[in-house]
Amino acid sequence: MTQAPMIQAPVLWTAGDVAAATNGTLHGPAGAPVWQATGVSIDSRTIRPGDLFIALKGPNFDGHRYVAQSLAAGAAAALVSHRPDGVGPDAPLVMVEDTFAALQDLGSVARLRTDAKIVAVTGSVGKTSTKEALGTCLSALAPTFATAGSLNNHWGVPLSLARMPADCTYAVFELGMNHAGEIGPLSRQVRPDVAVITTVEAVHLEHFPSVEAIADAKAEIFEGMAPNGAVVLNRDNPHYARLVAAARTRGLSRILGFGKADDASARLTDCSIHATCSAVNAVIKGEALQYCLALPGRHHVMNSLAVLLAVRALGGDVAAAARAMATLKPIKGRGARRRVQLAQGALTVIDESYNASPVSMEASFQVLAKGDPGVGGRRIAVLGDMLELGERSPLLHAALAEPLKAASVDLAFCAGPDMKHLFDKLPAPMRGAWAPDSAALAPLVAGAVRAGDVLMVKGSAGSRMATVVEAVAALDAGADAHSDPTSRTTPDEIPDDKAQRAARQG
Repeated sequence: MTQAPMIQAPVLWTAGDVAAATNGTLHGPAGAPVWQATGVSIDSRTIRPGDLFIALKGPNFDGHRYVAQSLAAGAAAALVSHRPDGVGPDAPLVMVEDTFAALQDLGSVARLRTDAKIVAVTGSVGKTSTKEALGTCLSALAPTFATAGSLNNHWGVPLSLARMPADCTYAVFELGMNHAGEIGPLSRQVRPDVAVITTVEAVHLEHFPSVEAIADAKAEIFEGMAPNGAVVLNRDNPHYARLVAAARTRGLSRILGFGKADDASARLTDCSIHATCSAVNAVIKGEALQYCLALPGRHHVMNSLAVLLAVRALGGDVAAAARAMATLKPIKGRGARRRVQLAQGALTVIDESYNASPVSMEASFQVLAKGDPGVGGRRIAVLGDMLELGERSPLLHAALAEPLKAASVDLAFCAGPDMKHLFDKLPAPMRGAWAPDSAALAPLVAGAVRAGDVLMVKGSAGSRMATVVEAVAALDAGADAHSDPTSRTTPDEIPDDKAQRAARQG
């Protein structure tokens, strides 16, 4: 039998390119073939053969400790500030003064060498799903690169730039923050042709004096744009005018709005929300479209308008992009669904465990409301603390009681000190259980679920609600076989430091 030929991954960086971009010095065996990198990684746990491993150093970690491990796993070379212990003189290395500065240099050179049209996405909620939808829709038109997972902070953005192929037609980057002054530098690195702000909401209130201040921080995305760039904004958001003023102050005049407003450039005319998808009627810059969005929920419907408006701003085929909406797949931690087979039948888990805010909680409750429990089944919400809400946190958690009741949720399980305020506000029949953290709550939920249930799990990343998802999934001996084939994971390759492990949620 003839063995199929291996497909060679395209080269991203040659040894000479990396040395030139970072002002680094090449080390390795004399006369050996010059290496080529087909990928870039800052996480030794996810090294693929051919990757360039960049040894970043932080307050509680040092990637130099993992250089030997990365090279043994097939890394083409390592970018280091010194020769680590256990790494011999023949190891392929690029020596630089500062590896983080070198990562930024690689990102800058990657941006300079491409002619791709670039979109940057930010917003209080919906960034990652909008970025993924843009990546899918633009890929239907031409070769497209998009940020993996939620690599949207000061490490993730230059890493994503360094991974961008020089010959792609489109590229999509996610920019995140939880403090003022963080998005501006990222935008100046990415230099987007189109900027999308999904919405401005009350998140990260612990770090901002007002929601208006959050809007101002989101408006930093305009700082890296040329005057001919286009801005896509939520026309229905109360802070639309503030964002428009910020864009105009930066010299930007191509301002496009999406929403239900009559003067929106992308206007929703009708939609029908179902358990696993949405049917949408919209008018995009005068072009009437009907399309199937393979994600449930009005929040996804609204962000799909932003996606199509961004495609239009790039000069792409909006109708073809709309057709691609039917192929979108939910993301692990952000709506992925899983069927768990029990002895008496199956239950459904909706995994929303990656992040949470008051507005995203209410959107998820509306999705849960569309769930169709089986015989004897219930709609169950399993909720962890929403973090970084400041002194208003107890009130904002307790306020979720009414939206939960409006969504016809039968039972609620809560984890964390802030969620105790919600639990106490619920009527007795809706109270499942409360626990101080997700680890304590997980066995209580696993012991309470039954066939026919539709279970939605949500909380901020720091609440670790994925623990509950895993506990329920473990009830199914064939869990992998019953995972929704449309769901997928998006690993965040970020150095394992507690202060930086999670990408920005806001």
